[in-house]
Amino acid sequence: MEDMGQCLKLAARQLRRNPGFTATVIFILSLAIGANTAIFSIVNALLLKDLPYAHPERIGTIYLRTTGSQSSDERRNIDGEQWELLRDNVPSLTSAVSAIRASGVNLQAGPRVQYLHAGRISAHYLDVLALQPILGRNFSEDEDRPHGPNAAILSFSLWRTVFSENQKVLGQAVQLKGEPYTIIGVLPENATTPLNADIYTAIQPSREGEGQATNFTAIVRLRDGATWPQADAEMNRAWARSARVQRFAKNNPGAQLSYYAVPLQRGQTNTLRPQVLVLMLAAGFILLIACANLAGLTLVRMSRRTGEIATRLALGASTWQIQRQLWVDNLLLALVGGAAGVGVGFLGLRGLLLRLPEHFLPVANVALDSRVLFFTLLLSLLTSILFGMLPAFTTRKIDLRSSMGSHAVIGAGSIRLRQGLIAGEVALTVVLLASAGLLIRTLVHLETMPPGFNPTGVITAKASLDEVRYYDPAGFRRLLNESLGNMRKIPGVQTAAVALTLPYERAVLNSVTLNDGEMTGREITTNEVYVTPAYFATLQIPLLAGRAFSESDSPDTQPVVIVNQAFARKFFHGMNPVGRYLNKHMLIVGVVADTVLSSASKLNAGTAPLTSEETIYIPAAQVVDPKLLSLVHGFFQPSWIVRSTTSAEGLIAPMQGALSSADPNLPFSGFYSMNDLMATTLATQRIEVTLLTALASLALLLSAIGIFALVANMVVQRRREIGIRIALGSTVEKAMVHIGSSGVSASAVGLVLGLTLCVGALRAMRSVLYGVGVYDAPTLLVVVLTLTAVTLLATTVPALRVARIDPAKTLREE
Repeated sequence: MEDMGQCLKLAARQLRRNPGFTATVIFILSLAIGANTAIFSIVNALLLKDLPYAHPERIGTIYLRTTGSQSSDERRNIDGEQWELLRDNVPSLTSAVSAIRASGVNLQAGPRVQYLHAGRISAHYLDVLALQPILGRNFSEDEDRPHGPNAAILSFSLWRTVFSENQKVLGQAVQLKGEPYTIIGVLPENATTPLNADIYTAIQPSREGEGQATNFTAIVRLRDGATWPQADAEMNRAWARSARVQRFAKNNPGAQLSYYAVPLQRGQTNTLRPQVLVLMLAAGFILLIACANLAGLTLVRMSRRTGEIATRLALGASTWQIQRQLWVDNLLLALVGGAAGVGVGFLGLRGLLLRLPEHFLPVANVALDSRVLFFTLLLSLLTSILFGMLPAFTTRKIDLRSSMGSHAVIGAGSIRLRQGLIAGEVALTVVLLASAGLLIRTLVHLETMPPGFNPTGVITAKASLDEVRYYDPAGFRRLLNESLGNMRKIPGVQTAAVALTLPYERAVLNSVTLNDGEMTGREITTNEVYVTPAYFATLQIPLLAGRAFSESDSPDTQPVVIVNQAFARKFFHGMNPVGRYLNKHMLIVGVVADTVLSSASKLNAGTAPLTSEETIYIPAAQVVDPKLLSLVHGFFQPSWIVRSTTSAEGLIAPMQGALSSADPNLPFSGFYSMNDLMATTLATQRIEVTLLTALASLALLLSAIGIFALVANMVVQRRREIGIRIALGSTVEKAMVHIGSSGVSASAVGLVLGLTLCVGALRAMRSVLYGVGVYDAPTLLVVVLTLTAVTLLATTVPALRVARIDPAKTLREE
């Protein structure tokens, strides 16, 4: 220990005597370790850290594996029949279901009405998660039956902000969705659920309504003494007699279907897992580039300390003692750089989390916890070994006689080694730059797709109509008519309309039957949107054939429908569908241009995040089924759309006033431009581009530093040689080219190697690229030109120092 303390003191003294070298190494380490720390924090939260529930390894969700012509292996939701079979016929599991996602609702507690997120869960949902209210109880079986008593459980944050942590809140009635709900419980302060809701109500699942389709998400807990294979077998036996499984077997002869449970953590994070692992790999590239850089810098430092080391060897020090001291030097640098990296990682993580949309990550907390700090410590130790390994080996080759001379000259072997390190750095940088470039090109393609409408001057506002009074079609129509009439009176407003969903958003999927054309009698699935008559005029969606909706399209007139061009092209093969029928009674009266929609509903497999899909539009006034209104408004918030000549900011208060005039207890949940909606749909792509571009830029910076350091140190170490060459007649320009060529050649080799690596690496990105090829020539050309420019800059700046060498002074020194 005494020897180690002496080594640390000597290492600290060496670092203080070389502040430039020390600052450069710590700067590089802080960036590389900081990037890895920030990315690993997300990996840890999503993939490694246990969910905050008791015995999380016993909590699962349902996956479906199919084999045959359409093989898949993914998380699946279930319908009402499957839920009943799971609940009653799988004794190895405690089972529960919830809505697919939290929905927007309006809560009235006293005179105040506020919009919040509600999660609909079954009776044993909180039992599966092992969550017990700090006040009150969980939902009972009676409350979870269809038409059971209305009950609600508050999140701790809602209890604090709205009810001021009132201990007597149990038993109080609040107006939720226009109905009285009795508060029966309050969750603990840090309790989280997959829904991340403000308030929870009983879902009351059945085979009717939403239970006719796969609108329930199941979670299960393995009972004591049971095993997962046992539970899987029971589940498949129970569901083998369900209508959905039998229909699959009938429509897919020879295909195999099996359900199985996976850990809930995997189910929650599976969609983000590939992107997170790719980012971790990119961060690993950054670490390798940094280590190569630092190895090169340390080799130069070793060459300057050759005389010192030779003297110590001559005085009796062993090679092991020298190598130990060098390793301690590197370890001290790595630990200081790691500490700085924690700070950089913390700031980077904070900045990243601030850029993420609300509820983008399926976990409640991403932090620099003890596992992340331990990872950073290991990373620091690893870097000290990696960048100190090559310099330590060079101590075995020191020749005492030559090293103790008056001049220490860097050898050709050392130069080639450093050039090899630079080439490796550049090769990895090429891969990162090309990957980031392809993602940027994809994002640009998606953002610049022809939208099919005119977004300029349009502002939208959403409101939750998941209210019992708006399940009544007459009340629903009255609200639309009165609110739109008020909005049209706002100064500057040209037109106004309402639609269930908008371009850039996912739409409702519905089944309709074709009654004309080659596919007569076939039932197909399509996007469906209810709209008011001025919708197409407000968004300026071109009408291609027939007519738009009018005020005369009422509940008492002929049911009509408008289809988009994609629908007409796919199901009528380009023929004019106007005058034909859907569902035997719905008359197609018009065809409109396609608009860009979110493909999140997965109507067509393998499509881009934004696409033009087959869509039908129906008049809002002809939605006369109360159950349909209840169902769609439980999943979607309709939007009020205004086209105006005034600024969006000036419309917020008048639009809320116009809605309040129609219903004082109905607030807008938010105001959005069309660009806001597009940004929400492309949030994943934007985050990927931001992070990978940042990592690629960091790699480029580190490579530039490596090239700069190589050339700069060659100028210093070959100063005598350069001076003699100039004195003997060589020009400064030739000397600069001779010195700079070492950096250029290393970069050129790295560029070629990097492009070769791209052949395999970029192919793995095929599934996330849209509108751009894997080997996109413009992208690769930009990468080549960028690296060429950076290389020339990094070699020219230090090579200019050659001009300051005085040949006469050099000869006098000789």
